Amino acid sequence: MSDSGPLLLVEVADRVATLTLNRPDVRNALNRALGDALWEAVAAAGADTAVDVVVLTGAYPAFCAGVDLKEVAAGDGSATSVIDTPGQRPGRDVNGLYRFIPVIDKPIIAAVNGVCVTGGLELALQCTLRVASERARFGDTHARVGIMPGGGMTVLLAQAVGWARAVQMSLTGDFIDAATALQWGLVNHVVAHDELLPFAHNLAAHIASNDQDGVRRLLQHYRRIANATTLDEAHLMEGYLAETWAAGTRHVGARLDDVVARGRVQNSGAQTSGAQHS
Repeated sequence: MSDSGPLLLVEVADRVATLTLNRPDVRNALNRALGDALWEAVAAAGADTAVDVVVLTGAYPAFCAGVDLKEVAAGDGSATSVIDTPGQRPGRDVNGLYRFIPVIDKPIIAAVNGVCVTGGLELALQCTLRVASERARFGDTHARVGIMPGGGMTVLLAQAVGWARAVQMSLTGDFIDAATALQWGLVNHVVAHDELLPFAHNLAAHIASNDQDGVRRLLQHYRRIANATTLDEAHLMEGYLAETWAAGTRHVGARLDDVVARGRVQNSGAQTSGAQHS
């Protein structure tokens, strides 16, 4: 427990689980207790039939400052000294990636409300989508601290913003603001600070309103094609997806009117206001 209450706040409403990192006095740095609580909460949301989407955020003023370096210093000096049993809590996966959160078949939206640094940035990169407050700041300070990344920084950040920009962030340790993060493709949207959670929940509601068999199969498919070695292989995987998909097709007729109506509303400009779109 922190002075501000539970280390992780969990709320489920309207088929969305909202998880809030709650160590604001240390910028929501991930110690063993918070890391374990986050892992368990994401796993629980993945198994909960009442949840379709997860929104992850932090108690103001930060999203997450990364791994708790005081705890690291008390261990063996490595950034991964907080690892326990892989697959059951935060730890090194079989592919070498240090997972802060388990892989679930539901999308996770990072609602970045403030500073998002180093391990905190890796945590956000392990989420499916990222929405940022105008106050958000992003940085990789591994080189400044003198530790090496293991949570996907050199892979996931490079995928998001491109190799040259990722290298620049890692070697300089300089922060980028929310507008730059949007321009570089690190986040999907930037919104006014007070609109962050409402916007993230609205985005989650759009996802939850769709056919969930289809949503989860598409999410699984996007993860698989990330490992495709050629464009031809990626197209083949999509073709296989289309030709073998059966579940959910019985809903197409019943959902057609809703799909058409929703498309007309969105195309008329009646979308949520206040967001900058990439």
